[in-house]
Amino acid sequence: MTMHVLVIDVGGTHVKMLATGHARHRQFDSGPTLTPADMVAKVLAVVSGWTFDRVSIGYPGPVLHDHPVAEPHNLARGWIDFDYVKAFGCPVRMVNDAAMQALGSYHGGKTLFLGLGTGLGSALIVDRMLVPMELAHLPYRNGTFEDYVGLRGLVKHGKTKWRAYVEDVVDRLIHALLAEDVVLGGGNAKLLKSLPPACRLGSNADAFVGGFRLWDKTHRHATAARHRKGTAA
Repeated sequence: MTMHVLVIDVGGTHVKMLATGHARHRQFDSGPTLTPADMVAKVLAVVSGWTFDRVSIGYPGPVLHDHPVAEPHNLARGWIDFDYVKAFGCPVRMVNDAAMQALGSYHGGKTLFLGLGTGLGSALIVDRMLVPMELAHLPYRNGTFEDYVGLRGLVKHGKTKWRAYVEDVVDRLIHALLAEDVVLGGGNAKLLKSLPPACRLGSNADAFVGGFRLWDKTHRHATAARHRKGTAA
């Protein structure tokens, strides 16, 4: 039986949705007043007429066992204790938004995904095994990676220095993690004049592909292994 998956990409400014069998996504504005109950109600209203029996959610924060473990920075509170399965009335899988986009951009081998946005999203995929990571707050120069390649670094240092920091950070992580393929996503990736060696640009559409892949049998072992080991996404 064919599954019909609704993929929801929750962001600080928009919530975007795409379902099995549809070519164009739908969206609505989010923001600091958006609660999870509001999100569900608006999603169900916007996708009225779409058929789905599974839901995938990309969440802007750390996730454990398909559930947030920290409140989002740019939305209202209440996301940790919310019952998503009950609200949607069907099975729900949730991962960090960077991890979902990473899964959608995966072509094979060992792939490092870095999301250049407000902060620094990160995930590693090794032979279809999704390994969500939190590299943003590792020490770098006089701060952290996020301080230099996130939005704060861009604003503070300007585009030229920011681009140099991105190239340096990417090079360090490639050597540390022995990555064979590096995908640069996030809203600020488009500001790069040229890509660092061994890198390619991701696409926002990859998040939807990743959401569908969360239910794909060829990727399911990765999800199950993450749950057994209790690794945060």
